[in-house]
Amino acid sequence: MVEFSNQEYDVLLDVREDKCPMPLLKTKLALAKMASQEVLCVLSSDPGSLKDIPYYLSVVDVPLLLQEQVDSVCRFLIKKP
Repeated sequence: MVEFSNQEYDVLLDVREDKCPMPLLKTKLALAKMASQEVLCVLSSDPGSLKDIPYYLSVVDVPLLLQEQVDSVCRFLIKKP
């Protein structure tokens, strides 16, 4: 199992069991509930997330701090403006 440090983020969204389009939809919902300047960590195993999440963030002008893949898990760190 892949583990990451929780010191890098304020909110964790684990959508590794979800398939497209749920990772993106849950990311949008999580961001809507967060305060400004908080960091969201999204963990996803859906390959579509590699395109969908960064594209959505670029459209809505939300900073993507980190995108990485470890084994089959994609991790995104997103800072709510």
